Amino acid sequence: MRDPHETGIARGTPRFRKASLALFLAGFASFATLYSVQPLLPIFAETFHITPAESALSLSFAAAALAFAILLAAVAAEGIGRRQLMFASMMLASLMTLTAALAPSWESLLALRAITGFLLGGVPAVAMTWLAEEVELRSVPYTMGLYVAGTAFGGMAGRVGTGILAEHFGWRWAMGTTGAVCLLAAFGFVALLPPSRRFIRATSFDLRQNLSAFARHLRSPGLRLVYLIAFTGMGSFITIFNYVSFRLIEPPYGLRQDEIGLIFLVYIFGIASSSFAGPLTTMFGRRVILPAGLLTMMVGIVLTLSGPLPLVLLGIVVLAFGFFLSHSIASSTIGLFAHETKGHASSLYHLSYYMGSSLVGWIGGWFFAFGHWPAVAAFTLTLLSAAVSAALSINRKIS
Repeated sequence: MRDPHETGIARGTPRFRKASLALFLAGFASFATLYSVQPLLPIFAETFHITPAESALSLSFAAAALAFAILLAAVAAEGIGRRQLMFASMMLASLMTLTAALAPSWESLLALRAITGFLLGGVPAVAMTWLAEEVELRSVPYTMGLYVAGTAFGGMAGRVGTGILAEHFGWRWAMGTTGAVCLLAAFGFVALLPPSRRFIRATSFDLRQNLSAFARHLRSPGLRLVYLIAFTGMGSFITIFNYVSFRLIEPPYGLRQDEIGLIFLVYIFGIASSSFAGPLTTMFGRRVILPAGLLTMMVGIVLTLSGPLPLVLLGIVVLAFGFFLSHSIASSTIGLFAHETKGHASSLYHLSYYMGSSLVGWIGGWFFAFGHWPAVAAFTLTLLSAAVSAALSINRKIS
């Protein structure tokens, strides 16, 4: 809820700069914590004698727990407050990552990863809700772009860092270092984020009211299309990154673990595309940029089917650029269809987003097992075709 007498944070002000940096750190810590295991999947498969699809459960369990925790976090934030909840989530998830580095078995590692994902639930949807409440409407795409850039940088740093550290010191030291860095980011976040001025704390918890809010958003045709894009877009992106490591450690490539980790430097292009989301939307409109981002992802996947390593890497670059661009635009589209209880609408977006990461990322392992890379590419291209169709349908609704 907003205090109508308070104005939103305007772009160019000191509060805007602090808020942008704080949300960048929130995106960094949440994605570094969640996705740092991705380059470790081949190591898990070898260490614990499991299949590629089973190794991907270390990511899928965390993403699934995060998806459902987001729904609870949206409700809890109405009584606890956005800032406090995000800080607690970041801090506790970082501590759990430090604990997971000591896991004695595969089963215990999966359990700790699930708990980590659940604890992270207080960050994503609440961050978007904080933006919708505290930042003036015309500045939201710029701040949203920086938040998504933070997630891209966190995803890149977590993956690259763990890949390099795992090669030289083992996966336990790699995970432990990630947890320590994200803990520092949590304290930086709480020190920088301005206190809420447009949030009115809920006085009581009403289960029926919350369920009604979720149901109302699910009945919205426009929001259902946005949620479909979140599910298929994220699912396709994570599937490619889950199993490209397995492809590139095999002949004819034979890359080392630290070299695999360096591949995730392509997230730099994701950071660039999400930062450009606001200006591009201003120039061309979201009706052009959203489907263009999804089509760019499809072009990237087609390029990964090439044999030469440079073309495979180019495909991954193009995929990352298209994904973060489309995600920035899709997430900022929620406000066009959700005029009330935007926190609940954002939570459902992230439920779709992370369930795509969990389910599609795991299912992709079976395609890799039975049809290798061409099957993975066909699977993800099919999903993205549905996403493009949804984006074009959204255009008709907002025209």
